[in-house]
Amino acid sequence: MTVDSWLADTRTSYDTVAESYADMLRDALADAPYERAILGLFAELVQARGGGAVADVGCGPGRLTAHLHRLGLDAFGVDLSPAMIDVARRDHPDLRFEVGSMTDLDLADSSVAGLLAWFSLIHVPDEEVPAVLAHFHRVLRPGGVALLGFHVGDEHRLKTQGYGGHPMKVYVHRRPAERVAAWLCDAGFTVEAQLLHRPDENRHGAFLYARRP
Repeated sequence: MTVDSWLADTRTSYDTVAESYADMLRDALADAPYERAILGLFAELVQARGGGAVADVGCGPGRLTAHLHRLGLDAFGVDLSPAMIDVARRDHPDLRFEVGSMTDLDLADSSVAGLLAWFSLIHVPDEEVPAVLAHFHRVLRPGGVALLGFHVGDEHRLKTQGYGGHPMKVYVHRRPAERVAAWLCDAGFTVEAQLLHRPDENRHGAFLYARRP
């Protein structure tokens, strides 16, 4: 599978589900105290180093971008799906959203104080992850913090339907937290914390806080 093919499939899939995805998840944080705490710690870490621009990479309809903004961060969103960006701009007209890919992140070197990738790496094939993390490292300023959230496991599954029953064609990659942490270290990051969410359930996730030295 080429880079172009999986990117095209991911873009088309999320264009298809953009409206239903936004409707289903718009208020999800209200019933998610652990996620709010994880994002709150991220905001605190960014602000402790003086703040600055924060990129929500794979922002979807912008719900977390808006949450980070409410926490006092200068947050903006980037997403592969133009339809997702349209929804984000409609729902959050006061914030900045751009169409873009984490495989070729169109941000200047050392231009952001923080970077969030909230379950957006899950569709990136293993062989492409190091290049993506290299972009994350490049755009973060020294001392900047990245927060990665992802599904935990060791399997790759083709998702053909989702978010209201719409057709999709995306691979969902579940990975051990230790593997993602090792990739971060190889990319030049210092991993500062690892949190597991719902560790006794089939759908548990992990969150890694990493800093560019």
